[in-house]
Amino acid sequence: IRQIVARLPERGSVLDVGCANGWSTLQLAGERALSFRGVDYIPEMIASARERLAALGDRLQGSVEFDVGDALALDEPDEAYDAVVCIRVIINLGDWTEQLGGLGECARVLRRGGVFLLSEATIQGWSRLNDLRREWGLPDIAMPSFNNYLDEERVIADLGDRLELVEIVDFASSYYVGTRLLKPLLALASPTHPGVADPESEFNRWCASLPAAGDYGTQKLFVFRKL
Repeated sequence: IRQIVARLPERGSVLDVGCANGWSTLQLAGERALSFRGVDYIPEMIASARERLAALGDRLQGSVEFDVGDALALDEPDEAYDAVVCIRVIINLGDWTEQLGGLGECARVLRRGGVFLLSEATIQGWSRLNDLRREWGLPDIAMPSFNNYLDEERVIADLGDRLELVEIVDFASSYYVGTRLLKPLLALASPTHPGVADPESEFNRWCASLPAAGDYGTQKLFVFRKL
């Protein structure tokens, strides 16, 4: 959220594709006075998002609305948004053809010069993290069966005719090293270790505060600008 907020435009409209229960959309709207619209394929998610929005009252800086929408066929006009946000959505599409279709829809609704903020898990980051774990005798972390991590090079190449890559932000590298390498190793050395997989643990919270270093983050942020 912090990395995305820092790269949003100063004014205009933002589409959050695959907004789920609206948590991330509302976090962004709490920080920036922009017009946000969140869409998700699941009606129950949109119902939950609207409940969250109603509970917040006037505590948001930006305006927000939620609606049902399909990432593969967005019911949105061409070049309608100053920014498009997509967080952990494309990896849930079945194959590269569908993934490229979803990415293409995000590009279509973005105005020329607008920014596309794509935060997804990548094959490269996942592979490097497992390389690091192997050095210390830890088993590989498997890719979840319901995910299809993105190939960074393929994303950049296949979107190159529509979107210019500005940067790739490896914001989660330190967090992954801390929680997927150091924490398991400490657990092996301690007879009374806490749950290694607990994301709400104090150790995880501390790791989340570390400055980013290295290229071991499975989750990365792609920053594109529309040509």
